[in-house]
Amino acid sequence: MNIQESIIAGIQLAFQNIYNHEVAVDQLSLAPTRKEFEGTYTFVVFPYLKVSQTTPEATANQIGEYLKANVTEVAGFNVVKGFLNLELNELIWLNVFKGLYANPDLGQLPSNGQKVMVEYSSPNTNKPLHLGHLRNNFLGYSVAEILKANGYDVTKANLVNDRGIHICKSMVAYQHWGNGETPESANLKGDHLAGKYYVIFDKEYKKQIEALKAEGNSEEEAKKNAPLLLEAQEMLRKWEANDAEVVSLWKQMNSWVYAGFAKTYEKMGVNFDKFYYESDTYLLGKDIVEEGLQKGVFFKKENGSVWVDLTDEGLDEKLVLRGDGTSVYITQDMGTADLKYNDFKLNKSVYVVGNEQDYHFDVLFKIMRKLGRSYGDGLYHLSYGMVDLPSGKMKSREGTVVDADDLMEEMINTAAHHTKELGKIDGFNEEQAAELYETLGLGALKYFLLKVDPKKRMLFNPQESIEFQGNTGPFIQYSHARIKSILRKAEQIGVDFKNPDFSAISKIEESESSLIFLLSDFTKKIKIAADEYSPSVIAQYLFDLAKEYNRFYADLPIFHESNSSILAFRVALSALTAATIKRGMSLLGIHVPERM
Repeated sequence: MNIQESIIAGIQLAFQNIYNHEVAVDQLSLAPTRKEFEGTYTFVVFPYLKVSQTTPEATANQIGEYLKANVTEVAGFNVVKGFLNLELNELIWLNVFKGLYANPDLGQLPSNGQKVMVEYSSPNTNKPLHLGHLRNNFLGYSVAEILKANGYDVTKANLVNDRGIHICKSMVAYQHWGNGETPESANLKGDHLAGKYYVIFDKEYKKQIEALKAEGNSEEEAKKNAPLLLEAQEMLRKWEANDAEVVSLWKQMNSWVYAGFAKTYEKMGVNFDKFYYESDTYLLGKDIVEEGLQKGVFFKKENGSVWVDLTDEGLDEKLVLRGDGTSVYITQDMGTADLKYNDFKLNKSVYVVGNEQDYHFDVLFKIMRKLGRSYGDGLYHLSYGMVDLPSGKMKSREGTVVDADDLMEEMINTAAHHTKELGKIDGFNEEQAAELYETLGLGALKYFLLKVDPKKRMLFNPQESIEFQGNTGPFIQYSHARIKSILRKAEQIGVDFKNPDFSAISKIEESESSLIFLLSDFTKKIKIAADEYSPSVIAQYLFDLAKEYNRFYADLPIFHESNSSILAFRVALSALTAATIKRGMSLLGIHVPERM
């Protein structure tokens, strides 16, 4: 039983013994005491005044006196109106620290027997990844790691959009203007090569629209009848008919794109356990439509189209199959949901997709529940907001969106410039310095994108993200490197902090107990982050922890301590802080440097 559980059990007994009233443990909770008051935990008594039949102050005092007399962890208390602030026995924190320090599974909960899939990235094979994909990939990877830390058996999945009219547009443009160009001959990553021809298609298509309008066609007619678009539509028909020449070009161009994506994913530091491809899944779901008709979940209209009525769910009627028997997106998504479940027998399935698809996933999940799918209640849309950049900060290669490769490279260059300016690479050779710049640049980018609640639209400021002060990745990374430097010095002077003797310690300082309190909160924060599918919980925790460590270090200069037991304890406390920062940052997909 941890400190909080012990105190809550004591409060439960206080209600029984003082007021002869039973309160369930899950109805009792503690909050951290606000900094301006003495204490560690606060119990708010206002909800229980009907039970105590007295004033808030009297209720708080009565419970406080009971806890002080009966719960060893509580050394004292103070009351501010209806807030009971509990002051803990300071040596209790030494026992808490011992438990944390001896735990080989820091930040890892035991298996809960639940299987979950986190699907993220979902790129199109007609263009490279962009800034929005960075938030998507970092979110998906981090949520998967956080769920793993909570004991889930996690599969990271990527559903690749590798077919359709947009892919055919790149292919048509390549046929017209490619002249046999390859990534090697163009000295371009394969995804950028495909993107180049998608941009060319768009430019030439617009020219044809203008030419047709000049001949007297309306804009709508011109858009529909432009020869390039008709070619792309014909190519899609041929692809669906398995035309050998079209399929061969499709495979060739997609293989270039996948090679390009692989390099980008490696740089991002994300990975996948399972790839699904739309070319394999786009025909799925038609049997589910038939099942839905038989169950009365779907209905047919006169033109043969199939619909679901979701008005009882607060939505409207939704098309699930066209009158000509062809699929819509929801058709294949129903089929893919079944496929994923059949492959992995999932308890939860998390879709990391931007908030422009909120309605689509609301409809999909309601349909799967109406169909009685056992996994229906475990479907979750991790909806996230757009990322904006300060105007003019970075130009994209394509001129319309900010390219992920460009942005990552820019961040590494910014980190190099900033780090050299601050003189934080003394004693580094060229290779070590390059590795540090990448660690800091990508750490700054990931942390800045993950520290904001996923649901919020956000502004990414590259310059602000790289600062070594404030709520940034480099501040936390630098704090870790600083602690590692302390540990190296401790080893050099022979401090035995791996097996310290705590018997001579008779007092715990306030800044030590505050740091231990935060360290003891790590597991709770991991649970909250998983429940909320929000890496921002971990990011904020790590910022608070790094700040608290810096306060502790300023209050108690470690190597000024003459008592060897206290010195070893403070170094051990530093070591646990570094390990917690490293583990927490790994949940965000961020590396931490050993030295700076």
